[in-house]
Amino acid sequence: MAPHFDSNPFAEDEEVNPFSHNATPGDPSHSRLSTLPHEPYGRHGATTDIHMDSDWDYKKKVKELQAKEAELIRREKEVQKKEEALAKAGVVLEVKNWPPFLPVIHHDITADIPLQAHTVQYVAFATFLGIFICLLWNLIAVTVALIKGTDATFWLVAVIYFVVGIPGAYVLWYRPLYRAMRTDSSLRFGWFFFFYTFHISWCIFAAVAPPILSRGRAATGILGVMYYLDKHELLVAVFYLIGFGLFCIEILVSIWVLQHVYRYFRGSGKKLPI
Repeated sequence: MAPHFDSNPFAEDEEVNPFSHNATPGDPSHSRLSTLPHEPYGRHGATTDIHMDSDWDYKKKVKELQAKEAELIRREKEVQKKEEALAKAGVVLEVKNWPPFLPVIHHDITADIPLQAHTVQYVAFATFLGIFICLLWNLIAVTVALIKGTDATFWLVAVIYFVVGIPGAYVLWYRPLYRAMRTDSSLRFGWFFFFYTFHISWCIFAAVAPPILSRGRAATGILGVMYYLDKHELLVAVFYLIGFGLFCIEILVSIWVLQHVYRYFRGSGKKLPI
């Protein structure tokens, strides 16, 4: 019997395409799959276009921000030039900052007033607040007298003192002093001296309260205190006595301010305008 020779068991299997028409069904080589075809380049091309668009939008936004920044810098320089021109022309920009809860005036002694005049300016400001307290207490005292049966005319005069006196003090002597210290203006110093002397004179009048206007009972002067003591109106007399004390303090501090402002003015070598 002729010998039977098997095929080489170590030989590699022949690769057969399973999708070939010549492949024999049932052949174990059919289990091999061919490599999948590459995806077309077009898909990747779409992704590349998206990145390019995003880069272009980013560069556009950067340019817009740079343009806006340049415009802001230009406007800031223009505002600075205008402020410098106004300062050279003697025009001072004032930002309202006082009182803090309801700013109605500009007031910054530290920034606006020379260092050597800070003390005088602060005390002058204290006299401005002092006349406010004096007139407010004066109105309260006259209101108490009204409740006790005094004439309503006195109360109306006290209201006029309060309503006119506070803004009058600011416009006539405190603001001129503030601007005189700030700009070193002889004319404004002269204006201050005139009206501050009137302020002291009026405080003396109120502290005495002679029976010239409204029989002296629209102001908490010493004569009003004596009148209500004679009438045995002790409560009203106490209120008037406190008002008298406030006016006395205002007079003394105001005289101090007048003296020191005059010394500061003469120390600068200036003369009052004639």
